[in-house]
Amino acid sequence: MLDELEFRRHAEVALEELKQHLFEREEEQEAGFEVEEQNGVLNVLFEEPAGKFVITPNTPVRQIWISALSTSFKLDWDQAASVFVLPRTGEALAPLVDRLIAEQLES
Repeated sequence: MLDELEFRRHAEVALEELKQHLFEREEEQEAGFEVEEQNGVLNVLFEEPAGKFVITPNTPVRQIWISALSTSFKLDWDQAASVFVLPRTGEALAPLVDRLIAEQLES
């Protein structure tokens, strides 16, 4: 398990990269969502259909948590790949968020 400092460093980089990725997507014509950052937490807001995703580091358990589509997704650090992944699917953070956004916009 990562120590707290390592986790914070990896989580900060991962969330910053995700934020930049989402900002780029947000600028696309009719992206369908808006991104906000508040105190290290990323919020992805949808107007139609209405919804909100919350993406946050959870330091005590060394995970990044995503609350989206009425579900909680808990990503662990994969040392070999140097990314946070969803254990049950193997999806990395950004591809997972992209998939969840697509699902939200299709509903």
